[in-house]
Amino acid sequence: MKTEEKLKKLQGIISDSGSCLVAFSGGTDSAFLLKTAAGILPKGKVLAVTASSATYPKEELLLAQVICRKIGARHKVIRTQELKNRKFLQNPLNRCYFCKQELFRRLKDIAKKSGLRVVFDASNASDKEDFRPGRQAKEELGIRSPLEEAGLTKKEIRLLSRRMQLVTWDKPSLACLASRFPYGTKITLPLLRRVNRAEVFLRGIGLKQVRLRHYNGLCRIEVCPKDLPLALRKRKAIVERLKDLGYNYIALDLEGYRTGSLNEAVNAGTLLGDTSLIK
Repeated sequence: MKTEEKLKKLQGIISDSGSCLVAFSGGTDSAFLLKTAAGILPKGKVLAVTASSATYPKEELLLAQVICRKIGARHKVIRTQELKNRKFLQNPLNRCYFCKQELFRRLKDIAKKSGLRVVFDASNASDKEDFRPGRQAKEELGIRSPLEEAGLTKKEIRLLSRRMQLVTWDKPSLACLASRFPYGTKITLPLLRRVNRAEVFLRGIGLKQVRLRHYNGLCRIEVCPKDLPLALRKRKAIVERLKDLGYNYIALDLEGYRTGSLNEAVNAGTLLGDTSLIK
């Protein structure tokens, strides 16, 4: 199916909904979905809801608010409490399920109270290629993913976003900060803050798409392959700053940034055979 046909299918899904709540992170996918919905449904029939917590950088919340104002959509910010969930903090293989379960329950409740028929999340067709246990919570609670239903890939969403003049068209992908920790490594607020500070620094020296994977005293930095020379040129500053943050060893991943790299062992079935991580 061609991109234009997929776009028409998406527009049909949104139109048929009559009204919707959009789970809005401020990223490329959710901004495109919100902009499309706002252009089809009356203003009072679309509500964007952004979840705020320590697992997402504060600057992302501020950006989400700016984008919503530019789109002209109603916006609500809620505070989620995944850090109070013992199962989430233990960081099992299905950690994402517990986070999404709380979020989607909250969104469904808000949609019901607001008289909105459907809750949309911004998963796209490319997401099906990765290990995503949060999908179970989505299916259990009846959350719809119109971008995925329409068959739109990440590449197509960026292309359409650029055409719509959305500032998010080339925004680097962002995932929950909890995704920086190998499964089984306990998640704590101080460690989340450490990882966030490290990534803020790394972006500040010009590394646009970056992930810092935490392994206690060691960290592994992923950047786009084209930025590897820059990371090496900035080696001294990187080592100094990350050691200040508490890392003893700093590694640069020569394979470069890729979505869900910590899932590679899961997808390959080589997670040390530790099935106890599924709880």
